[in-house]
Amino acid sequence: MERNKKQIPWFYSFARGVVTPIISLLYRVKFTNRDNIPENGAYIIISNHLSNVDPVIMGMGQRKRKLHFMAKAELFKNKFFAGLITALGAFPVFRGEGVDQEAISTGEDILKEGGVMVIFFEGKRSKTGEFLRPKTGAMLIAHATNTPIVPACITPEKKLMKVFRKTRVSFGEPVTPEQLGIDVNNPVPNPRELRNASKKVMGMLEEMRSKEVF
Repeated sequence: MERNKKQIPWFYSFARGVVTPIISLLYRVKFTNRDNIPENGAYIIISNHLSNVDPVIMGMGQRKRKLHFMAKAELFKNKFFAGLITALGAFPVFRGEGVDQEAISTGEDILKEGGVMVIFFEGKRSKTGEFLRPKTGAMLIAHATNTPIVPACITPEKKLMKVFRKTRVSFGEPVTPEQLGIDVNNPVPNPRELRNASKKVMGMLEEMRSKEVF
């Protein structure tokens, strides 16, 4: 049975409405295939990562869905700021050695309730604008929840995001974990399958970027 979306909270819609014209002006953002994410059901958006405004840009690109993000735990130390970004769909992840199982579980719960989660699967921002080696955490969640993946590619003019340069954001067609070679019927995820799936999604991002023209 399809997992239905939740109603978008008013504060999330209000905040998105406030920041959209500002970010659109500063980064001259243009979206392609933003409707590739249906209005209902759980999806994982997997994207490359270039700047601190990436989560905002992703949220701008999906006006009919609330997006959820992993954010580094350090951002939640201030209670006021923690409350703000939590309302905007963020939840903490502790970076370092190993996998933050609590963050993984939170992501899984969001998807099981029919939400949309964004994962910047390189694990950190690219300082050069080039793609980095993808991590497998997103595929681990996709395996556990059997959730379709929507690849998304952020492409800035001249590789790096800077104020008043053009930014292009493309969304690909949803693909299932099975289509990426992940056996969701196996209760124990196969590390090689997860790595290969991550590489396949990165290949999709590379193809989308190759089609961008400024």
